[in-house]
Amino acid sequence: MSFAIISDIHSNLEALSQTYKYIRKRKDVEDIVILGDLVGYGANPNQCIRFCKKISKNIIVGNHDYAAVYPEERLFFNIYAAKAAKWTEDNLEEENCNYLKNLPLTISKNRFLFVHSSPHNPEEWSYILNTWDANFQFGVFDQNICFIGHSHVPAIFAERNFPGNENEKFFFSKDEKYIVNVGSIGQPRDRNPNLSFAIFDENEWSLEYIRLDYNIKRAADKILNAELPSFLAERLYNGY
Repeated sequence: MSFAIISDIHSNLEALSQTYKYIRKRKDVEDIVILGDLVGYGANPNQCIRFCKKISKNIIVGNHDYAAVYPEERLFFNIYAAKAAKWTEDNLEEENCNYLKNLPLTISKNRFLFVHSSPHNPEEWSYILNTWDANFQFGVFDQNICFIGHSHVPAIFAERNFPGNENEKFFFSKDEKYIVNVGSIGQPRDRNPNLSFAIFDENEWSLEYIRLDYNIKRAADKILNAELPSFLAERLYNGY
């Protein structure tokens, strides 16, 4: 069995649709886990929430989801994120607002932990950006692999030995601990505008990163037409 892990959709319906279109073609993928930030930045929050609810029963909350329903969560946001969160709040349907309020911070399944930001105090929305950050986190979870998003940058951190790489697949050991950032489908920030997510094969214990192009212009035009900050549209083209 394989499962897909996607994160940081950020109200980007075009990216989400393209991601699911690819996943449906993969006969080996039996499940989808969504690591939060369904909304924020983009112009289709309600459509993305409804879409996610249809394709997955394993969804956790991200900081932008909370910021859309709890204004105090925006205190540390930059001006663009704060404006987008307020716009999302103003446009969010009541049912979807309640849905975001009730999403869990973490999901644990078998040897895997799923969290938006970090396993240690996930409600504080800390970033794991380097090996120093990761080394602190390894001591706070018992599972073999912790899957995260939040930074929008795909990365793998290993407690001891980095997973072997063969033909773009990473092979993991069941005797190790890892933290895997799957990147972002809705707003990549690794200088590659193509959406990013991952597929994990439980039989091989392997991970494959998937990068796909999508209709960036349509997503960007929607942001501009909604009178959201133009910077949020521009960055989609540049992947930062």
